[in-house]
Amino acid sequence: MSAAELLRGELWAAAAAVRAGDVKARELTSAAIDALTSVGPELNAVAELDVERALAAADRIDRARAAGYDLPPLAGVPLAHKDMFYRAGRVCASGTRIRADFVPEVTATVLERLDAAGAVDLGRLNMVEFALGLTGHNDITGHPRNPWSTDHITGGSSSGPVAAVAARLVFAALGSDTGGSIRVPAACTGILGLKPTYGRVSRAGALPLSHTLDHVGPLGRSARDLALLMEAIAGADRRDPTTSTAPVPAYSRLIERSPTGLRLAVAAPPFELPLDPEVAALYDAAVDRMKQAGLQASELALPALGPPNVLRRIVMMAEAAARHEDFLAERRDAYNAYTLARLDPGFELSATTYLRAVGWRAEAVRRFAGEVFAEADVLVLPAMAEPVPRLDATDAADMAGYVRTVNALGHFICPFNYLGLPALTMPMGCTANGLPMAIQLVAPPFGEARLLRLAHHLETHAGFRLGEPPITVGRPGNG
Repeated sequence: MSAAELLRGELWAAAAAVRAGDVKARELTSAAIDALTSVGPELNAVAELDVERALAAADRIDRARAAGYDLPPLAGVPLAHKDMFYRAGRVCASGTRIRADFVPEVTATVLERLDAAGAVDLGRLNMVEFALGLTGHNDITGHPRNPWSTDHITGGSSSGPVAAVAARLVFAALGSDTGGSIRVPAACTGILGLKPTYGRVSRAGALPLSHTLDHVGPLGRSARDLALLMEAIAGADRRDPTTSTAPVPAYSRLIERSPTGLRLAVAAPPFELPLDPEVAALYDAAVDRMKQAGLQASELALPALGPPNVLRRIVMMAEAAARHEDFLAERRDAYNAYTLARLDPGFELSATTYLRAVGWRAEAVRRFAGEVFAEADVLVLPAMAEPVPRLDATDAADMAGYVRTVNALGHFICPFNYLGLPALTMPMGCTANGLPMAIQLVAPPFGEARLLRLAHHLETHAGFRLGEPPITVGRPGNG
């Protein structure tokens, strides 16, 4: 299989091909660079490529294999990441004018770990300004485009990464998730996104937004790919004292275990935020397919998500405002309107309101776990209540409407940032307009392995997998 053909497949297969000598790392890297330069502009996915460095890394891998050395698990696999992960000596602009020339002196732990695993870093992908926004809008760099329909949002803030992964320009990418910024865009573009347990993956060297809510995690096209990425990036890090010392499981081996013994708690209507009829029909059909695939599923009255949503919003607004206070005082006019709409309310919160919201978290986790996981292993619920919205329907000209839309997009997603629980979104089908729609799986703390096992089973036995979007590398007219 050629490098161009491999690029349209999955990460694990490409890694195996490099290790076996069926394809050279340089060939695979060159194919990804060609894809990002030919199709990337159509989707506005790319911030900047690091071509010389990437090809040099690929050549080192090819020389190591020729010399008979054992290759690490991700050797030769080209990746690109959200423009918020620092690499020493390379610009990290984070989607904003304010950091257009920012060159960090350190490299993010997750990038160092991917380097050690042999992955090839192709460069930076576009994102929402300062990682603050769920729609994907960015008037500064331009809005990344959804490869399923360029008239519709990608979701955000990991907007460039999901466009690139879904369009087969790169195998996978890292994103961040403070209030759904991995899971919402993954849901909008038909790929998988995993927000790990708080503390499972280091955030050292990643642009901070809200230090008690930020998570780093992978975006990919299969559960097996996410498992390989998690094995590479998870684990304790002395540079991030919030990371857990719990051992990192062998996720890629554990996904082979049958999940039919898992007890699924399926959230049942009525929901606080009613589902669009088309979404409700897809959700019901997805649950039926789960049962047909041999999974144990019982209905659950979903605990109220309104309170953790409100508490998360308070924490995020206060922490983000505090982090941006100096920037805003000096360069408020450099921010775009979407970002200001999310930052400004944080300055109106009192310290007591913020501290009460933070202090309530442990009790909120205890109560939620008691209601959901006392007799269940995984919670199943919708990812979003409505079909993927159009770009022009989420315009900041109506700022109050924009904020309402963002809060609605995150209703089923954001509570798990506040609770710190691992959560994964994966496609369950498409709405009538051809746009993806996703389901969400949630586990108790450090339950990533069971989420990946279940997702892998749903992909292979229940049809939870989409084909390629209309804009894809290798299709006529698309590079």
